[in-house]
Amino acid sequence: MQLYNTLSAEERAVLIDEAGKQRLTLSFYAYARIEDPKKFRDDLFLAWNPLDVLGRIYVAHEGINAQLSLPADHFYEFRDTLEAYDFMQGIRLNVAVEQDDHSFLKLTIKVRDKIVADGLNDDTFDVTNKGIHLKASEFNDMLNDPDTILVDMRNHYESEIGHFVGAIKPDVDTFRESLPIIEEQIAEHKQDKKLLMYCTGGIRCEKASAYFKHKGFENVYQLEGGIIEYTRQVKAENLESKFIGKNFVFDQRLGERITDDIVSNCHQCGKPCDTHTNCANEACHLLFLQCEECAEAMHGCCSVACADIVQLPEAEQKELRRGIQKGNMIFKKGRPENLTARESLEILEPRSKSQEPRPKLRKSYLGKGVHYFPKAGIGQFLIVEGELKVGDEILISGPTTGEEILTVGELFVKDNPTNPAQVNDLVSFKLPFRIRLSDTLYKVLR
Repeated sequence: MQLYNTLSAEERAVLIDEAGKQRLTLSFYAYARIEDPKKFRDDLFLAWNPLDVLGRIYVAHEGINAQLSLPADHFYEFRDTLEAYDFMQGIRLNVAVEQDDHSFLKLTIKVRDKIVADGLNDDTFDVTNKGIHLKASEFNDMLNDPDTILVDMRNHYESEIGHFVGAIKPDVDTFRESLPIIEEQIAEHKQDKKLLMYCTGGIRCEKASAYFKHKGFENVYQLEGGIIEYTRQVKAENLESKFIGKNFVFDQRLGERITDDIVSNCHQCGKPCDTHTNCANEACHLLFLQCEECAEAMHGCCSVACADIVQLPEAEQKELRRGIQKGNMIFKKGRPENLTARESLEILEPRSKSQEPRPKLRKSYLGKGVHYFPKAGIGQFLIVEGELKVGDEILISGPTTGEEILTVGELFVKDNPTNPAQVNDLVSFKLPFRIRLSDTLYKVLR
């Protein structure tokens, strides 16, 4: 009886492409009393593995927290597996703002002490005594109330790339750090202010709202479904988005764009940038913000030391990594004051010491990746600036894709041949490789 993932991420990616099925990325949570989390965990794996569910799921005595993807045509079968449990009947499923078939590449279900680590050891704390949930329109209205205190319950690397205007954004690495900091900061307003909180999908706010009620705050509210559900309601009801920038997500995408605002800066050169990446040195793998120019100059690394390592032969890199436990670094998020590279960019060697450095490519921005159709081998892009013509030389660039240069063949808009493709067109054309939502489309200027 298989109870654990047996395929590598690379093997799973190939199977996803070969299947050619569109996948849904979604998340959900539920606080409940689970008597036997280990049995619950195993039952979920046995139910979900045959449905090709992939993701990162935590279960504990206090409930379940799940971020996952599954083939769209298995959605109703999957929902039935949830409805089998009383505490998940009618549960809200937060569908991702942006979809990527490769958002998750393994099914990992882990038993934890808590589904949200809070550092609390208080038997009198009732996590189910939560605050009042607000829909997007109600949330916007409350933001206009001068007696409202708005708090971002996420970590610094999340709020850095996107947030609600006017929110208190604690400079913390973990949720457990934020609770005492926020409590001290707003301690004088337990009765006279409305405490309004938000997070990615609602799970942290649910616990935080119960915590602040436990601490004596009388008017506690939270954004229902978090930023993900807020964005869906804003689009469906044509509301003004009070959230600006990107929403950080804990999967391969690392972020989904909510508005065109770029509210953060490259941690190395300081230019506007909201693209998270992991250091290319596998013995480091630090998460930080890096613009395209610094990614090229630093070879995708966070430091000169790491950039030197990734240019070594693979056998030497493996030897240097031997015995290093990198987990702490992977989850230690970079900060700009530690990663400035302005003085380091010029001293790096070319990526391959057997080749001359490639001259800087002249290019103009066209748009961004929207979708890839594996069976047809077709990529779809949204044209944001300029126009794209048959015969144009283009560059497709992204953290996973790297840099691919090719000449455009036939162009299609709404399944009809077109030439040229213009601003706001969703244009499709054949590609010999898959694209991702993080990919950017440029026209090469010779």
